[in-house]
Amino acid sequence: MYAVVTAGSRQFKVQEGETLVLDRVPGNAGDTFTFKNVLMIGGAKTVLGAPLVAGATVTATIKSHSLGEKIMIFKYKRRKNYKRSFGHRQPISTLEITSIKA
Repeated sequence: MYAVVTAGSRQFKVQEGETLVLDRVPGNAGDTFTFKNVLMIGGAKTVLGAPLVAGATVTATIKSHSLGEKIMIFKYKRRKNYKRSFGHRQPISTLEITSIKA
Protein backbone atom coordinates (compact mmCIF):
# COMPACT_ATOMS: atom_id res chain seq x y z
CA MET A 1 0.00 0.00 0.00
CA TYR A 2 1.27 3.47 -0.83
CA ALA A 3 0.06 7.05 -0.56
CA VAL A 4 0.78 10.39 -2.21
CA VAL A 5 1.05 13.23 0.33
CA THR A 6 1.72 16.94 0.12
CA ALA A 7 4.38 18.51 2.35
CA GLY A 8 5.95 21.91 1.85
CA SER A 9 4.51 22.55 -1.64
CA ARG A 10 5.91 19.22 -2.90
CA GLN A 11 4.31 15.82 -3.38
CA PHE A 12 5.82 12.55 -2.16
CA LYS A 13 4.91 8.94 -2.86
CA VAL A 14 5.42 7.06 0.43
CA GLN A 15 5.14 3.48 1.71
CA GLU A 16 5.28 2.06 5.23
CA GLY A 17 8.82 1.71 6.53
CA GLU A 18 10.21 4.23 4.03
CA THR A 19 12.48 7.10 5.09
CA LEU A 20 11.59 10.60 3.89
CA VAL A 21 13.74 13.76 3.96
CA LEU A 22 11.87 17.06 3.74
CA ASP A 23 11.84 20.63 5.07
CA ARG A 24 11.84 21.03 8.85
CA VAL A 25 8.60 19.90 10.52
CA PRO A 26 7.48 20.91 14.02
CA GLY A 27 8.28 18.50 16.83
CA ASN A 28 11.24 16.79 18.46
CA ALA A 29 13.05 13.59 17.52
CA GLY A 30 10.89 10.59 18.47
CA ASP A 31 7.58 12.46 18.16
CA THR A 32 4.91 11.45 15.65
CA PHE A 33 3.94 13.64 12.72
CA THR A 34 0.68 13.22 10.81
CA PHE A 35 0.20 14.14 7.15
CA LYS A 36 -3.41 15.21 6.65
CA ASN A 37 -2.97 16.26 3.00
CA VAL A 38 -3.35 12.83 1.39
CA LEU A 39 -3.99 13.13 -2.35
CA MET A 40 -4.16 9.43 -3.25
CA ILE A 41 -4.01 5.98 -1.69
CA GLY A 42 -2.97 3.07 -3.89
CA GLY A 43 -2.80 -0.66 -3.49
CA ALA A 44 -5.41 -3.33 -4.19
CA LYS A 45 -7.94 -0.52 -4.62
CA THR A 46 -6.88 2.97 -5.67
CA VAL A 47 -8.64 5.92 -4.06
CA LEU A 48 -8.22 9.37 -5.58
CA GLY A 49 -9.03 12.52 -3.67
CA ALA A 50 -10.91 15.50 -5.00
CA PRO A 51 -8.64 17.24 -3.96
CA LEU A 52 -7.97 15.23 -0.74
CA VAL A 53 -8.97 11.73 0.36
CA ALA A 54 -11.53 12.18 3.14
CA GLY A 55 -10.44 10.74 6.49
CA ALA A 56 -7.08 9.45 5.23
CA THR A 57 -3.93 10.02 7.29
CA VAL A 58 -0.28 9.06 7.00
CA THR A 59 1.64 8.82 10.27
CA ALA A 60 5.41 9.18 10.53
CA THR A 61 8.01 9.22 13.30
CA ILE A 62 10.53 12.06 13.36
CA LYS A 63 13.99 10.49 13.34
CA SER A 64 16.19 13.61 13.36
CA HIS A 65 16.54 17.28 12.53
CA SER A 66 19.61 18.54 10.70
CA LEU A 67 20.84 20.93 8.05
CA GLY A 68 20.97 20.19 4.33
CA GLU A 69 23.86 20.73 1.94
CA LYS A 70 25.42 24.17 1.82
CA ILE A 71 24.39 26.32 -1.12
CA MET A 72 26.88 29.04 -2.05
CA ILE A 73 25.55 32.37 -3.27
CA PHE A 74 27.97 34.61 -5.14
CA LYS A 75 27.15 38.12 -6.36
CA TYR A 76 29.46 39.87 -8.80
CA LYS A 77 29.42 43.07 -10.85
CA ARG A 78 32.08 43.40 -13.46
CA ARG A 79 34.46 46.36 -13.40
CA LYS A 80 32.94 47.70 -10.16
CA ASN A 81 35.10 45.85 -7.62
CA TYR A 82 31.92 44.30 -6.16
CA LYS A 83 31.95 40.71 -4.92
CA ARG A 84 29.81 39.17 -2.20
CA SER A 85 29.78 35.55 -1.17
CA PHE A 86 27.65 33.81 1.42
CA GLY A 87 26.04 30.44 1.97
CA HIS A 88 22.80 28.91 3.19
CA ARG A 89 21.93 25.54 4.75
CA GLN A 90 18.24 24.64 4.72
CA PRO A 91 16.92 23.00 7.92
CA ILE A 92 15.58 19.51 7.14
CA SER A 93 13.87 16.66 8.97
CA THR A 94 14.19 12.91 8.47
CA LEU A 95 10.94 10.97 8.97
CA GLU A 96 10.09 7.26 8.88
CA ILE A 97 6.59 6.37 7.65
CA THR A 98 4.87 4.13 10.21
CA SER A 99 1.28 3.76 8.98
CA ILE A 100 -1.12 4.62 6.18
CA LYS A 101 -4.81 4.69 7.04
CA ALA A 102 -7.64 5.15 4.59
